[in-house]
Amino acid sequence: MWSRHHLSSPLRSVTSFRCFHRGESPTDSQKDMIEIPLPPWQERNDESIEIKRARLLYESRKRGMLENCILLSLFAKEHLHRMTEKQLNLYDRLINEPSNDWDIYYWATEARPAPEVFENEVMALLRDFTKNRNREQRLRAPDLEYLLEEPR
Repeated sequence: MWSRHHLSSPLRSVTSFRCFHRGESPTDSQKDMIEIPLPPWQERNDESIEIKRARLLYESRKRGMLENCILLSLFAKEHLHRMTEKQLNLYDRLINEPSNDWDIYYWATEARPAPEVFENEVMALLRDFTKNRNREQRLRAPDLEYLLEEPR
């Protein structure tokens, strides 16, 4: 039977409580981790510009982390319809070549410098968009109804 003491404070009897995350434990050798190589990014020359825009819109919305889902889907809504084919190719490379979504986020927010290959006009557009100069509320990806509207 539990005493009143245990019901009011279940952790009171615990003298030390420490939560380790992957890689922080001094005894974790990480030998159980495997690295799965990703195929290298290749530019797609076999798709029309309309198909490329649609694919990039989808890929901007379906990321590995919520922060990039929101950031890139809103960026795509604002800019994809105006991008030239060259800019679309640069954006395609930016969102698909890096294997870690956090890298894209850090580059866009200027928390870390981007590799030279990604320093281009699209990165500048994304960085400017990320600054959110109009102080828009960006808490979720845009609804898809805007796809039926005429581009501004």
